[in-house]
Amino acid sequence: MAARYFTAFQRGTTRDRPFYDPHLPSYSSAVREKLDLQSSGRQWLMPITGSTRRIRLQSLSPAPRSRLARVGRRRVFVCRCVAFLAVVCAMAVIVLMLLGTEESHWTPPFRDSTLVFGRENLQHIWKWEIESGHYPSNGKIPEQIGFTSAILNPALPPAKAHTLISPFTPPPGPVTTITRGVGPRRSYLENQKQSIGAAYPPRPISGSIADLDIILEQCNFSEGKYVRDCLEFLRVSAGLDNGRRLRRGSVDGWKYAFMEEDRPEEEIPPRATQAAPIVPAGPYPTGRQISNAGLMKKRNVHWEPPLELPPPEQPSVGSNRSTPCDPENLRLFHMFWAGPFNEKPYVALLSFLFTQNLGLHLEPGQDLDACHPQIWLWINPGPAAAVPNPSALTDMYDALKTNPWAAPFLHPRFKNVIKFRLWNTTEQLDSNLELRDEWRKMDTLFNSGGVTVSVPAEQPAGNSSTTLSKTGDMVHRLGSKSEATYDRLSVILSDMARFIVTHRYGGIYLDADTIFLRDWEELWGWKGAFAYRWSYHEDYNTAVLHLNKGSALGSFLFRTALKNGFDFHPVAVSKYLKEAHLENLLLRVPDALFDPAWLNTEGYQLERPTYPFFAGFADFFDTPEVQSAAPQVVGFEGFFRGAFSYHFHNFWWKPFDPARNWPDLGQKFAGGERAARAAANPHADPDDWSDKITDDKRDLDWATVLKRTFEAYIRGERPNMYGEWLRW
Repeated sequence: MAARYFTAFQRGTTRDRPFYDPHLPSYSSAVREKLDLQSSGRQWLMPITGSTRRIRLQSLSPAPRSRLARVGRRRVFVCRCVAFLAVVCAMAVIVLMLLGTEESHWTPPFRDSTLVFGRENLQHIWKWEIESGHYPSNGKIPEQIGFTSAILNPALPPAKAHTLISPFTPPPGPVTTITRGVGPRRSYLENQKQSIGAAYPPRPISGSIADLDIILEQCNFSEGKYVRDCLEFLRVSAGLDNGRRLRRGSVDGWKYAFMEEDRPEEEIPPRATQAAPIVPAGPYPTGRQISNAGLMKKRNVHWEPPLELPPPEQPSVGSNRSTPCDPENLRLFHMFWAGPFNEKPYVALLSFLFTQNLGLHLEPGQDLDACHPQIWLWINPGPAAAVPNPSALTDMYDALKTNPWAAPFLHPRFKNVIKFRLWNTTEQLDSNLELRDEWRKMDTLFNSGGVTVSVPAEQPAGNSSTTLSKTGDMVHRLGSKSEATYDRLSVILSDMARFIVTHRYGGIYLDADTIFLRDWEELWGWKGAFAYRWSYHEDYNTAVLHLNKGSALGSFLFRTALKNGFDFHPVAVSKYLKEAHLENLLLRVPDALFDPAWLNTEGYQLERPTYPFFAGFADFFDTPEVQSAAPQVVGFEGFFRGAFSYHFHNFWWKPFDPARNWPDLGQKFAGGERAARAAANPHADPDDWSDKITDDKRDLDWATVLKRTFEAYIRGERPNMYGEWLRW
């Protein structure tokens, strides 16, 4: 039968091009053929007939054809199911985002947003800050804000006129990202010339302003700039290398400080010419407007109502004021301290006296022809969760008077520059318009980066029970006495306190583990808000924080934190600003200015480190032996020269001067020194005290050298860093 089949099949073919293979298998029936195919594996060599010859290709899979067919069908079915589900999910997302109301914008559950302000509010914040003169930067306004007309900026000078517009310049888009400068012109100061015979650098010119845009260009870590090079740029431009400059080329291009020039009245544009920004709107398919399109709102909350802000004040040029200081915006440094006053705030205050222009070199009663700053030290007298008693203020001053570390700063010579303030959480929160009606409804006030600590109601803080739980022990801590007993609640409280005091009083907040290294005159001139960068991360560190008093930015931060668990951790604040497109309103200054060792301690820029080089922050207190000769040789003048401050990151339990752990300020404060010596050496006889060099540590650490340098200035044994002697 098979022979007849093949014979019949061959009749219609030509001899040169056969259509059958004489070696193909033959079967007596279709059933046998099927059974044979199922029982035998697929051949490794498959014949493929071409036009002139047959080609045998090796099969990649010896699996049976029927099995491959079944697997293929399953794969097709699964792929179709997955594709169908993907289409359904995509359509659901589109429907929820487009057809839902503005108050119910859908947010993916795996990434909750912190945003609670709509576009009109964000535009209002931007416009208020710019018109108030709080945006002296050339940074772009994010497109997401949606301004369609430029805002007049009184903090920027007018742009230089262009005589030729390039034909390749693209046409303006539907939104604008720039402001139009209408402020005073800037005159950049020449670098301080080398003074022959001058042993100390000059102070910054009164009223000079640091252009943080230029500093960012020279010091931006994201652009590959080194901290070492940044510090050289800062000290050369400020003349801090006076008498020690080794550069032979011209450094005229290294200029960041400027003065504002007065403008004639006819050049000042009227404020009425400001055009109100237009909100870009796109219709829903249903016809409703999408004023908040592109903004991802926090789930389960409503958009915030319009912010109530006072009219923006017209900024004034310093030369137009009758006094060096603006009475409405005093130059206030703020610090926060919890627990007994010890050598940490003591050294911070000494560094303030040693570096800032306070007029202490003048005779008492003689006025300083410059605006001198003050430092307000906020003291929380009890545990972070405690409520101050009615006599807390009196108790605080009584404790300061009897504390040898604090008593020297109560001297009348310092009364106008150092002030102690009692911290009262309840009073401060009730004074804040954005918080006072809602803060009591919060589950807890202690939230740091999403980690909350609840204060037990049955264990009020301040109770001296000896059997405390782990949480209770944390609640009752007052100050960090060791690494194991870190006062976490006071740290969380300080995260909030810095925003409270700068928003209420204005000024610059600094952590108490900060040491001043130079005059901050030029930073006071920058009217914009700023903090500094968190090492190599694109986040803020608010160990230094400048906010303007009663600003729209501050109102935004408080309302946003209130809706996000009362979290004021720097990383949380970074997220608030990023998701609201307000990052440029809080300028992220390079950490080289305030924290020059940070990148090195985290393993960055080790090929070209700063000087001194710290592998860890502990090196400041325990300088490695191979480097321990440097502190005494180069002294304060060689410690991160050019930086504005140094942040040693906690280490509250490490003494600055282990060999002489007491205030050493001379005969004016001998009583306090005697009490502190007795506490440091309880077994020594006070009558036998004698200072022998053999009792001192052989190699002095950096912390010790800085403390003793500041103390020598108070004792009258040396001038401050600018060559000015303290006059009592």
